[in-house]
Amino acid sequence: MLKTPFIPYSEKLLEAAKHRKTTKQTSSVKKDSLHVGDHAPDFNLYNTAHEQISLNDLIHKSNVVILFFPLAFTDVCTNELCSIRDNINKFNQLNAHIIGISVDSMFALNKFKEEKQLQFDLLSDFNKDVARKFHVLHEEFPLFNMKRVTKRAAFVIDRKGIIQHIDILDDPGKIPDFHAIEHALNKCSEQ
Repeated sequence: MLKTPFIPYSEKLLEAAKHRKTTKQTSSVKKDSLHVGDHAPDFNLYNTAHEQISLNDLIHKSNVVILFFPLAFTDVCTNELCSIRDNINKFNQLNAHIIGISVDSMFALNKFKEEKQLQFDLLSDFNKDVARKFHVLHEEFPLFNMKRVTKRAAFVIDRKGIIQHIDILDDPGKIPDFHAIEHALNKCSEQ
């Protein structure tokens, strides 16, 4: 298995998580956004093996962690997803099914998954429908004058389809709070 050039949950990642600008449930959020306690919108997207994946099918088997990320092969996305890869056993023990979603094509995501040896599904939201449902679409991406790129975000959804954690990052250079994701998964297993 490939190892990233940093230690998962390193001081650098923890410090970045502490200082990131996020949309949290304690802050004011738009009325059209999702909240903890809401039922997660279902979706059907294709993975890198060209299989259709449904959120409803996944939640019947386990809790689900959805990681929206802007673009495959970028430094922060690579660090984020490789950190999850390196800690996949911890998420498996928490009965969590990890999926990554971006607006990249399934072909680009397949190459990314192969190169980084990711053991979880990457789903292509090429048409941006799911990003809109979850309110995580940058209409104007802050870098390179790109339009309609997925924000970096994390959602924890329990087996009843209820959102237990939301972390939406306005700054694409920041990463989700992995400890908060683990905490939410622990709460799901207590229910």
